[in-house]
Amino acid sequence: MTPAVRYDDVDVGTLLPAQTFGVQRINLIMYAGASGDFNVIHWNERLAHAVGLPNVIAHGMFTMAEVGRVVTDWVGDPGAVLDYGVRFTRPVVVPDDEVGATLEVTGSVTEKLDGGRVSVALVARVNGETVLAKAQAVVQLS
Repeated sequence: MTPAVRYDDVDVGTLLPAQTFGVQRINLIMYAGASGDFNVIHWNERLAHAVGLPNVIAHGMFTMAEVGRVVTDWVGDPGAVLDYGVRFTRPVVVPDDEVGATLEVTGSVTEKLDGGRVSVALVARVNGETVLAKAQAVVQLS
């Protein structure tokens, strides 16, 4: 698949379309089944409290994957993502209600590299607080 975004059409500062992702307990259950990560802090409120958490929290890799979707949706080809990394700064707390948590993600091109590649910085927030730091991807454009 060829990336939908052309290297010549982006500049440093180009914004990726912002996205918002709802995170509810059902998403954590589905992710646990798909990943095999059944750690109780991701589904049992009582035990999450017992280990000092404010509530059930989303899997870190689930959060990272949702944030990465902003890049893959923008470029149109998941295979065009050459590198992707983050640092986890705070957990995504997921209340047991009809809303859950809302993950808001923005991104921008921070550097044009050789060979049609660009560096992208991402910002992920829940309730206005950053949940990932140094969220960056390198993407191969056409």
